[in-house]
Amino acid sequence: MNSVDVSILMSVYIKEKPEYLRTSLKSAINQTVRVKEIVLVLDGPITDQLQFVIEECQKECSDLIKLIPLKENVGLGKALAIGVEKCKYDLVARMDTDDIMIPTRIEKQIAEFTSELDLTIVGSNIDEFYDSPESIVGRRVVPEMNEEICNFSKKRNPFNHMTVMFKKSAVLDVGNYQPMMGFEDYYLWVRLLKAGYKGKNIQESLVFARTGEDMYARRGGKKYFLNGLKGRKAIYQAGLGSMSDYLISCSAHVVVSLLPNSLRGKLYEKKLRN
Repeated sequence: MNSVDVSILMSVYIKEKPEYLRTSLKSAINQTVRVKEIVLVLDGPITDQLQFVIEECQKECSDLIKLIPLKENVGLGKALAIGVEKCKYDLVARMDTDDIMIPTRIEKQIAEFTSELDLTIVGSNIDEFYDSPESIVGRRVVPEMNEEICNFSKKRNPFNHMTVMFKKSAVLDVGNYQPMMGFEDYYLWVRLLKAGYKGKNIQESLVFARTGEDMYARRGGKKYFLNGLKGRKAIYQAGLGSMSDYLISCSAHVVVSLLPNSLRGKLYEKKLRN
């Protein structure tokens, strides 16, 4: 099998389900082109069950998985910033530990970087599922070309985080991931776009993204509400949007945050997803 100079970057913490991690890692391992490394940040102590899954996958490909253990949980932004620093290769593919890549994900993203040398970020759409990727419940479609991506970023996140492949050098140039609960990725993207780096989204779903009631619950409540206002202010200050864009974005955030969980789920499925 051909191999490519790509690092896959993942971060796992104690509450992840072992069966989800196993499926996610195997989807990363079983790509049509082999990456050179999977950098797995252990964000604080993990369970014996999660450790067992990691060791199981290491036996399958001992030279592939590079563990970065952290003594304590530091949160996604800091964990990914550490992970980016540890990645050996300039092309870094992000992946979440509960999602599933299609087998050709890496191959298709490499093809985009090869054909358009000025690209810095390449993402894709996602298909969302509850229990099985064979039963799709939603799809998040993001704009394809850089101009559309820049305009979209003024009010909403223009990339699906778990689909993105980016250039490490550019990410470090704009300050890497920052602690910004719930907005770690969005805050990074707007800084890259503001700095003139070019993005693209492949118009197909390269990742099956796990969703459910708990996802909608996490997008509500006082903590999410306050973190969201803080995050959107930082995104406005660092990004391309106007004051009008900022106010519209904040207004939508207020509505979504304060809705009951069941109504929030329906809103995501009907209005915020395709």
